[in-house]
Amino acid sequence: MKREKSFTGRIIRNNFYAMKEAMAISKKRVICSVIKRLIEYLLWVFYSAFFVRYILDAIEQEKPLKEILTAIFIIGGISLLLELFLYYCSNVLFPAWDVKIFHELYRKVYKKAENVEIGCYENKEFYDKFSTAIDDMGNKLCQCVDNMSTVICGTIGGVLACYTMVEIDPWTVIFLAAPLLGNFLFAPKMNKIFYDRYQDGVPYDRRLAYVNRIMYLKEYAKEFRLSDVFHVVEDQYAGATEGKAGIWKPYFKRAFPLGMLQYFFSYMVIFEGILLYGAYQAIVPVTPTITFSQMAVLTSVMVTASWVWVQVINAVNRSTENSLLVENLRNFLAYEEKIPENVEGVLPESEMKSIEFSHVSFSYPNGTPVLKDVSFRIEPGKSLVLVGHNGAGKSTVIKLLLRLYDPTEGVIRLNGRDIREYQLAAYRNLFACAFQDGTILPGTVRYNVLMGREGSDTEVVEALRKAGVYEKIQSLPFGLDTPLTKEFDENGTLLSGGEYQKVLVARAFAKQAVVSVFDEPSSALDPIAEHELLSGILQETDGRTRVLISHRLSCVKSADYVLLFENGQIAEEGTHRKLMDEKGKYAELYRVQEQNYCAIKEGQEVDGNEC
Repeated sequence: MKREKSFTGRIIRNNFYAMKEAMAISKKRVICSVIKRLIEYLLWVFYSAFFVRYILDAIEQEKPLKEILTAIFIIGGISLLLELFLYYCSNVLFPAWDVKIFHELYRKVYKKAENVEIGCYENKEFYDKFSTAIDDMGNKLCQCVDNMSTVICGTIGGVLACYTMVEIDPWTVIFLAAPLLGNFLFAPKMNKIFYDRYQDGVPYDRRLAYVNRIMYLKEYAKEFRLSDVFHVVEDQYAGATEGKAGIWKPYFKRAFPLGMLQYFFSYMVIFEGILLYGAYQAIVPVTPTITFSQMAVLTSVMVTASWVWVQVINAVNRSTENSLLVENLRNFLAYEEKIPENVEGVLPESEMKSIEFSHVSFSYPNGTPVLKDVSFRIEPGKSLVLVGHNGAGKSTVIKLLLRLYDPTEGVIRLNGRDIREYQLAAYRNLFACAFQDGTILPGTVRYNVLMGREGSDTEVVEALRKAGVYEKIQSLPFGLDTPLTKEFDENGTLLSGGEYQKVLVARAFAKQAVVSVFDEPSSALDPIAEHELLSGILQETDGRTRVLISHRLSCVKSADYVLLFENGQIAEEGTHRKLMDEKGKYAELYRVQEQNYCAIKEGQEVDGNEC
């Protein structure tokens, strides 16, 4: 029982949270929703109880027809005005206010998403909450408001209807106790069952949503057509569908008897019971305790009361379902960031004097170690190249440097100060970055290069030229104003993967930052084009502090320092010449790549002995 109370308490808190959030955005929407529902239920109770009683009493008392018709027209006129108001609310006011609620709510969610640390996106539990928090949450919030309005105003209307019934015959209170028993004893148990069923269905819903999503994404289109993977996905969809269907049967067995009891006490007892009782009291006794007009009113009010309580119960059930999603929104917005993007701190100097990793280690929350006791120093104007096999820890170094993560152990210093002491936005502004998995946004070339910053066309052109992609951009229909991707514009241009990467490199060139960071910026290029781009990067950033990750070791000859990573540790370090003289793993990797590169360049077979 304690567990059910806790569950009911969560539902209530979540719905009041939704009301509070909606009130903070649009008080008019919440207040008007309550007024609208109150008018609707009061009208129903008025017509079924007071108006019907007035008409029947007027007929029994043989009042003039003119007086009755006058009352009917007056009440009808007022009702028409109220109905027009209700229609105006539903079709004009609410849609406009709902748009405002959607906008403000999603702005709040997106701002929070922007502020949480990147590690949250790699946390399955957190990512599930995030994805459900933005899943049609604007509608869910407005539905919670309407459901709460229905519960509050429907209860008022139901109590008034029940009061009218008790006023006619006090013994009807016995029948009125039945819906309370049905709603407050059986409904919470039903809601708990529905909640458990929802929770068990979430993994299947996620798989179904995944399949539905990839079916229309262009990056999957080629794979579907060139392989048999569609049938694998189809099997996953079928399995998820069967799995979700399979959870209904056991929950049906639990819910069915409770549902029947709830239906019996909430509807049949009050509906059938009062109807039979009223008919008996009006017909059977020698001296009837109620008149036929009272019997008619009792029947009319009974129908209204039953219908109103049905609305209330349905609203409670909907509130339960929606509140589960609202709880995800609530937890998401309440999350306390470990590295908040808006954190304040010391403003960094505009000049970089040194960057130092001191005994830095990093592990993911599940305990998987990625870096172990890494120490190195970057001097101003020097270039550092990180090399090693995939998964060796190179990209993690960059993420720690940019403070996308914080070290598990050790400290990273800029100009002798722990980077955690700096204002995060100002600190990150010191870096210009190009990543192998960088994103091209659906916007113009200019927009994708400047990324929201102010800049002249000359700067954009120069950056594109340095990246070796300006000739391609110049050949496009609208030059710098050509939209990239066809996401929002049918006239958008689709570039090759290598050309997109060059635009990302141009993005880094266009930003006049203290430190340039390039993380595998040429992975989509062929070896020759890759060598040319990397050589261009080194040439254009010569004399500036730069950090480069690359598998192409031929580009590191001019680097001031090289770190070879293996299993999260620095296996070898030094200049290119020093590492080659040591004839270790770096030298071995370099010789193999040199042979492959020469073979490709000369159109020869690679046999390991040439070049």
